[in-house]
Amino acid sequence: MGIELRKAAVTDGMDIYEMLQELPADENGFINNAAGMQFEEYKEWLKGKVLAAEQIGIVDGWKVPQSTFWLFEDGRPVGYGNLRHFLTEKLLEQGGNIGYSIRPSDRNRGLGKILLSLLIEESKKMGMDRLLITVNSQNTPSLHVALANGGKIERATAERNYVWITL
Repeated sequence: MGIELRKAAVTDGMDIYEMLQELPADENGFINNAAGMQFEEYKEWLKGKVLAAEQIGIVDGWKVPQSTFWLFEDGRPVGYGNLRHFLTEKLLEQGGNIGYSIRPSDRNRGLGKILLSLLIEESKKMGMDRLLITVNSQNTPSLHVALANGGKIERATAERNYVWITL
């Protein structure tokens, strides 16, 4: 079976839910809003994720269109990523185009690098030409993943590195 990237769908089930429960609610700036949800709440949350990918323009003054993807290895979800379709001034400072996380039980096997490369391919399909990843300064593994995928640190502060990937 191998590696596969799947776009979030309202039909996603218990396997995704269980992965989301394993992922921290907030780790190095990556927010997993589904952490701690009941299964029924998760199903409603999924509807919002699907709608966010279809959104046009900015909603509520800050929400940009965002697609969510699950990374599967041999039919089992091992991580997920969000791909923002464009950035606002605020997202240029904190958030960037891409956020991703690998299930703790599946880390340190190169899956983050694979997930980011697949998200980059999705961004190319959307017609994007440049991506920003903001990486918390203490998150060395994620910084290595971004740099391994062609990223260049264009700015760094005490809190985060601003890594741009030109497509």
